[in-house]
Amino acid sequence: MSDDVLKAYRTSIDNIDAALIFMLAERFKITQAVGRHKAATGLPAADPAREAQQIARLRQLAESASLDPEFSEKFLRFIIDEVIRHHQAAQQ
Repeated sequence: MSDDVLKAYRTSIDNIDAALIFMLAERFKITQAVGRHKAATGLPAADPAREAQQIARLRQLAESASLDPEFSEKFLRFIIDEVIRHHQAAQQ
């Protein structure tokens, strides 16, 4: 059984997933550079004020995009936690 509509939706989802992966890769390239800079200059791995500011900003963006702000915060928190882990490793 063939469902061309479903196939088209899935193709779009696959393209979006690929774009997300490439965007995350670019983001992590930059955050790794930030981690090296923080390690070289003695700055702490985490910046709670910046994290709170980013979460608030992205929650607003999520709301304007009709995306669940709770989901967006969980997603961003996961990314932030991973970035902090990388920054901590760079300081060792």
